[in-house]
Amino acid sequence: MTRVSIGRILRHLMAPQWIATRAFPRAALERIEAAIKASEGAHRGEIRFVVEAALDLWPLLKGITPRERALEVFSQLRVWDTQENSGILVYVQLIDHDIEIVADRGISAKVPQAEWDAICCRMEETFRARRYEQGVLRGIEEITALLIRHFPSRGINPDELPDKPVVL
Repeated sequence: MTRVSIGRILRHLMAPQWIATRAFPRAALERIEAAIKASEGAHRGEIRFVVEAALDLWPLLKGITPRERALEVFSQLRVWDTQENSGILVYVQLIDHDIEIVADRGISAKVPQAEWDAICCRMEETFRARRYEQGVLRGIEEITALLIRHFPSRGINPDELPDKPVVL
């Protein structure tokens, strides 16, 4: 059974929703969208970026971890729904100060989770300095390099998933 932290529950419930837009204003989200679009032109992967300020009470009472929430969002947004199983979710949970990268099975077969976790750690370092946009753009650059190596473009590269970031 997962241990429920009262402190975590209070942090989430007391967090105003606007903290996501403070960390990622519209202009930053537009630049992130442009970076995703440019990235996807160089490989066959599909990248989705999601930022969530706080969780609702029920998931908190269940003790859901940021990784479990990222897997839920991966499924809800159908990031797995690509021809080559090449979807990538970059999930940012602001209150828990956590970043998760979830790769679909086509990519997971070629890139170990440890490489995604290392990218998350470097993004989190940048986030600690409150440079959120820079951290995400740096993460997208690193993801792009991995995808170019393992899923290079073959000329025809349909855009299977939206590039627009999602704020939950």
